[in-house]
Amino acid sequence: MIRKLSAEFLGTFWLVFGGCGSAVLAAAFPEVGIGLVGVSLAFGLTVLTMAYAVGGISGGHFNPAVSVGLAVAGKFPASSLLPYILAQVVGAVVAGAVLYLVASGKADFQLGGFASNGYGAHSPGGYSLTAALVMEVVMTFIFLFIILGATSGRVPAGFAPIAIGLALTLIHLVSIPVTNTSVNPARSTGVALFVGDWALAQLWLFWGAPIIGGALGAIAWKAVGEGD
Repeated sequence: MIRKLSAEFLGTFWLVFGGCGSAVLAAAFPEVGIGLVGVSLAFGLTVLTMAYAVGGISGGHFNPAVSVGLAVAGKFPASSLLPYILAQVVGAVVAGAVLYLVASGKADFQLGGFASNGYGAHSPGGYSLTAALVMEVVMTFIFLFIILGATSGRVPAGFAPIAIGLALTLIHLVSIPVTNTSVNPARSTGVALFVGDWALAQLWLFWGAPIIGGALGAIAWKAVGEGD
């Protein structure tokens, strides 16, 4: 179990440091300007690369909503949920701390949103709480459905990380304007702790909505993908 939890820690660390780091460091740098597409690719690539690196050890969840969804689908033991989620959250928080240490080394550093997720005044596009809730539920629903489909016996072995990484890229392309894209409670927590204030006040949504979406995605897969 220690090897599995270590893999989840490292995978979630890379997701938050690489994905949120692309937004905090590269997207905000005028001479680089990777923009929405670059940040979306960064998040997808973190999952793709770590799924190949440690997926064979822990399953490559890197996300509490994924762990819950897989448990609902009967693909992951419920008894392992709490240890996995703790490892994921710790990995995300450590990544947030390292990212903060790096970002604050810039002379004119301003914390700003620090890649946090939000709705209303803190949504990148000014979207409402309802819009943010629907987006996070739907996107995590689809993400779990794709994960379960890509890892099923119908798909050639070894290709699942590519489909999953591309799915996360597409999810970010669609939903960054609405919530700055969570679909991952650990990712949201890892940066919100350093922003505090509004980011922590709105964090409930980015735990609740992805977990609901993940569970619904698992139920849908059991009905569609495993039905008679």
